[in-house]
Amino acid sequence: MLNTGVSPSIAGITGRFASIGQTTLSSDKAVANGAAAEDVSTASCHLSAVAGEVYLSGQSVCTAISGNYYWRDRELSDRALRHDQRSTLAFAYEKHGDKLLDKLAGRFALAIWDSRNRRGLVATDRFGQMPVYWSRHNDEVFIGPTATSLADRVGAGPRLSIQGLYHYLFFHMVPSPGSIFEDVNKLPAAHALRIADGDVQPFCYWIPAFSERPAGREEAAHAEMLQLLQSSVAQLAGETSTGAFLSGGLDSSTVSGMLARHRPQDAQTFSIGFDAEGYDEMAYARIASEHFSTHAHEYYVTPEDVLEVLPGVAAAYDEPFGNSSAIPAYFCAKLARENGISRLLAGDGGDELFAGNERYAKQTLFEIYQALPAGLRSHLLEPLAAKLPRRGLSGKFASYIEQAKVPLPARLHSYNFLTRFDHHTMFDASFLAQIDTGLPFQLEQAIYHRPAGASRLNRMLYLDWQHTLADNDLRKVNRMCQLAGIEVEYPMLDDLVVEFSTRIPSSKKMRFNRLRDFYKRAVADFLPATIINKSKHGFGLPFGVWMSSHAGLQDLATQNLGRFRERGILNTGFIDDVLQLHNQSHAGYYGELVWILVMLELWLTQHGF
Repeated sequence: MLNTGVSPSIAGITGRFASIGQTTLSSDKAVANGAAAEDVSTASCHLSAVAGEVYLSGQSVCTAISGNYYWRDRELSDRALRHDQRSTLAFAYEKHGDKLLDKLAGRFALAIWDSRNRRGLVATDRFGQMPVYWSRHNDEVFIGPTATSLADRVGAGPRLSIQGLYHYLFFHMVPSPGSIFEDVNKLPAAHALRIADGDVQPFCYWIPAFSERPAGREEAAHAEMLQLLQSSVAQLAGETSTGAFLSGGLDSSTVSGMLARHRPQDAQTFSIGFDAEGYDEMAYARIASEHFSTHAHEYYVTPEDVLEVLPGVAAAYDEPFGNSSAIPAYFCAKLARENGISRLLAGDGGDELFAGNERYAKQTLFEIYQALPAGLRSHLLEPLAAKLPRRGLSGKFASYIEQAKVPLPARLHSYNFLTRFDHHTMFDASFLAQIDTGLPFQLEQAIYHRPAGASRLNRMLYLDWQHTLADNDLRKVNRMCQLAGIEVEYPMLDDLVVEFSTRIPSSKKMRFNRLRDFYKRAVADFLPATIINKSKHGFGLPFGVWMSSHAGLQDLATQNLGRFRERGILNTGFIDDVLQLHNQSHAGYYGELVWILVMLELWLTQHGF
C-alpha cells in the first residue's frame, strides 16, 4: 500500500547525529529522543515529519521516513499494515541493515540511528525525488531537505562554494554530490549515507542491470509496458483531485490518456503555450486532449508574466537553478491549483528510460568515426579538418571531426557554453585560479561507467537519470509545484516501469537510430499518430527571443548583469560580448546564456549574497 500525501522533501527534518554516537535525530519543530515531530507547513509546500524512538529487541532505534513509498517485501508490507511505518523501518533495519533499501520502492527519504550499535543510515530514493543534504562538522553529522537548511546551521554560516558556482555555469544547476555551499553535500539519486563508529560513507545502493537479451515476443512486451504504466497512473491518482501536465509530447500524452482511462468522466489536463514561433506546442496538447476527451485547461505565458514571478521563482530554489522551463512549469501548476487540483501527474522520465533525446541518436553518428583506425584519424582526417575553411561542406566536415574525436561522455557537452568559449576570456583570472575545470567531466565519467557491461546508449540513459532527471528536471518540477502549492508525482518513474525499461535491448529502444522506437510501437494503438510522429520539442521558455524586443526583459537583464559584473566571476568584457552576440546573432542560443547569468544573480541577491 502506498503511503501518500507528502510533498517531495525529506519530511522537514534537519537531523543531527551528535558526535556520531548519540541518539539525537531532530526536526525543526521537535527533538526526537522519544518525541514525535509536528507537521511543518510553509506557504509553498506542506512537509510532514516523524522522528522518534522505537524499541526493538531491547534497544532504541530512532527513525524518520517520509514520501510516497511502499515495501516490496511481503513481510514488511504486512507489518506496515499492522504497525506504523516508523517501527516497520526500524524492524527492517534490524533485520536487513542497509539491504532494506532493496525492499523499499517509490519516492522516499529516510534516516535511522541505532544508538546501541553506534550506526546510522540516511537515504534518498532511486531518482532522488526527495533531496537529502548532509554535512559533517566538528564530529557531528547533519542532514536536511535543502542546502540552505544545513548551510545556516553548520559552522560559521553559509559560505558559497567557488567550485559550486562553476558547476552551476557548466550544468545550469549544481549537480550532486556537491552543493552551492562549502561543506554541504547532496546525496545523489539511489545513494545512501552509512554512519558507523565515527565513519561517514556515502554509497550507491542501486545500479540498474541493463540487459541486451530480447525478453520474449515484442508484442507481449508492449502490452506489459502499457499495463505497468496504467497501474502506476491509477495508483498515483489515488483518491485526491488529480490532473496531468499535458504538453502534447509522448510522455505527457500517455500519462494524460492513462488518467482518462482511470477517470473517464473527470480527467483534467493542463497545458502552457507561448506566443512565439517555434516554441508553442499547444496544438499537439489539444490533439491529445480531444483524443482522450479530457477537460483541458490552457494558459499562455507572456513576457509580463516572467517579469512578475521571476524573483520569486529564483528565490524558491535553495541552490541557483537555470532551467528556463521552470517558468512554464510554475504557471501550469498554478493553473491546476486555481482549478481545484491538489496533485499533478508529470511525464518526466520517458525520454531517459526509452531513448527519446536527440543526442542519443546523434552520438551513433560520431561513434562511426571512433570505430576508424586510430592512425587514420590522427594522421590524416584530423590534420585535414584543421586546415579546411570553416564554411560550407568543409566547415561541416571539420565540425564533425572536432566533435567526433572527443570521447563520450565529454562529447555530450559539445555545445556547452563553457566548452565553446575560452576560459581565460570568459572568467576572471582570480576566480579561474580557484576551480578545477576538469571536475564536471570527472563527475560524468564516473557515472557513465558505473553500470557494468552496459551499452553506450544505456550508459547515456543512466547518466541522464542522475543529472538530467534527479538534479535538473525533477528538481525543477518539484520546486515549482511546491511554490504553486500542489503535489506532483511521476508515473514513468515507478520502480517496476524503470526495471522493465532495463530489460528492453538497446537495439529496440532506438532501432536504426529511430528515437523511442520500442515505445512508439507500444503506444501505436493508444496515442494519435500525429503525436507519435511529431519531432521532439521540449518545454523551453522563449526568453532570448522575447528579450530581443521586450523593453522590460531588456531592463531585467541589464540591471542584473550590471550587479553580476561586480562579483568577480566573469570578465566584464565577456558579458558585453554575450549581449552583443544576442543582439546580432542567435537570440535563442545566447539568450539562454543571458538567462543563466540573470538567474544566478537573482538567486544570489534574493539569498543575501
